[in-house]
Amino acid sequence: MRRNLRFIIMLFKMKLSKMMMYRLSFFGATFVDGSLFILWLLMFNVIYSQVDSIGGWNRGQAIVFLGTFSLLNAINMTIYFFGVIGIPGKIRSGELDHYLTKPINPLLRITFENINIGSAPLILLSIGIIAYGVSLQNIAVHLGTVLLYIMFIILMAVLYYDMELIIRTVPFFVISASSIERIEIAALDLTMRVPGVLFKGVFKILFYFILPYGIMATIPTQIVTNSVSPLKITASAGIVFVFTVFAQWFWRFGLKNYKSASS
Repeated sequence: MRRNLRFIIMLFKMKLSKMMMYRLSFFGATFVDGSLFILWLLMFNVIYSQVDSIGGWNRGQAIVFLGTFSLLNAINMTIYFFGVIGIPGKIRSGELDHYLTKPINPLLRITFENINIGSAPLILLSIGIIAYGVSLQNIAVHLGTVLLYIMFIILMAVLYYDMELIIRTVPFFVISASSIERIEIAALDLTMRVPGVLFKGVFKILFYFILPYGIMATIPTQIVTNSVSPLKITASAGIVFVFTVFAQWFWRFGLKNYKSASS
């Protein structure tokens, strides 16, 4: 564990040094993503200026939801997105051979080799959006609630990673997984706009248990706004556990079926 941590820190230092050579692009991701979520914030304010609630959620809850999704996206973009997204290309080109021959866990290196510190300011912007939403709720947030919220942000960031890894492990078995990646984009776009509490029937099963993007921002939001049951909290943690175990198994299974460039 300590060896892996030192390796991650070394990758971070190398990436930071490289990024500082191109300062204009350093905060590019923050500007693009920040602008997007500010537009969504304005949209939610316009919608809730006409109605009191949607699906039982008022404007404060919707703003906390948006800030939470923004926070998860910021963590994703900062830590592992730019590493995981490159997996299909490495599989097709045979570049993955280079990772498999090194005395370090290949998935660990791929995950953390492209840390993008330029997206980190979006984390602060997201926290500001969440604080604004909580202020609209006019509720007292206790330390226990904050700690539980932070714990579930970590869990949902892991779930976010699991889903990205699962989808980008598919190219081990097919020529192209572009169609699956388009499904991912569409699902994320939908669940970023529509809180999970609005899904009913088959859609709830789909976005809670099969493509669990619907719980990523919804459950933490319900925690901080005191509107979730202990059963849902437990079930959500169980979903993260199942997908994490499956993602790790699927990756190892993919490696066993990998046809290297040298074979």
